[in-house]
Amino acid sequence: MASIRQNKIEGVIQEELSVFFQRNAREICLGAMVTVTIVRVTPDLSLARVFLSIFAGPDKKEVLESIQQNTGKIRGEVGKRLKNMRKIPELIFKIDDSLDYAIEIDKLLSKK
Repeated sequence: MASIRQNKIEGVIQEELSVFFQRNAREICLGAMVTVTIVRVTPDLSLARVFLSIFAGPDKKEVLESIQQNTGKIRGEVGKRLKNMRKIPELIFKIDDSLDYAIEIDKLLSKK
């Protein structure tokens, strides 16, 4: 179970990443709309897993690769915004496919 501090840090990182992806959608996200759905931070605050939903653009894997190539730049920008944190967690980006999974289940259920 996550601590209150972890939850607060997850929320702040999610908010800052959302703003960053809105501002830099053209160059880093290749014109796709990227939404940060979930951020999970480890108890020692050294690692943050960021789950993204990617819409309306090139292939999701291409966009994810572009984001992963720019992880250092993204982490640096988040670090500038979060000056009160001693150490900014390492960011690992993954595609959140829960929406696709829910749509697939809905299709299967509607067949009956």
